[in-house]
Amino acid sequence: MDTLTQIRSASPYLQRCSTPIGRVEVMSDGESITGVGLEHNGMLPHDGLAFDSTAVADEAIAQLLDYFQGTRRRFTVPIAHYGTPFQLQVWRVLAAIPWGHCTSYGAIAATVGRAGSGRAVGGAIASNPTPLLVGCHRVLSAAGRVTGWSWADGTRTKSWLLHHERIPHLL
Repeated sequence: MDTLTQIRSASPYLQRCSTPIGRVEVMSDGESITGVGLEHNGMLPHDGLAFDSTAVADEAIAQLLDYFQGTRRRFTVPIAHYGTPFQLQVWRVLAAIPWGHCTSYGAIAATVGRAGSGRAVGGAIASNPTPLLVGCHRVLSAAGRVTGWSWADGTRTKSWLLHHERIPHLL
């Protein structure tokens, strides 16, 4: 079975929209959101797949569009994450960071009981399957600097999102 077929069978529903940071795709298992992809170099992760939506994916798109219009500060669609216990811990901390607030990699490491493991936290954040819905863009260096971001146009997109939420940061 090829990769696209595996993705399609695990998350058979897919919906897309255009946003100020480029196109966004949302994947769903029919009950929860299982992934969010952001356009990079003109491509979405699953551009080769036709979209077949479901109510939860449609609602996620509506909430994302509201977020980009500035009328939504909290996402309420159900999310299903699959990862290691450490990744799941980090993603739960990310999900609790409210709109307009930020934290650091080191603070998350301390929160999950692994003080000093900021790099491991960065790795878990880089594998967050639902960026935007689970606000990994809200994590900065200890000095407040924008550092690595794996989606869209990288730190430029992360900076745009931080400006959108009025979060002070350094480039």
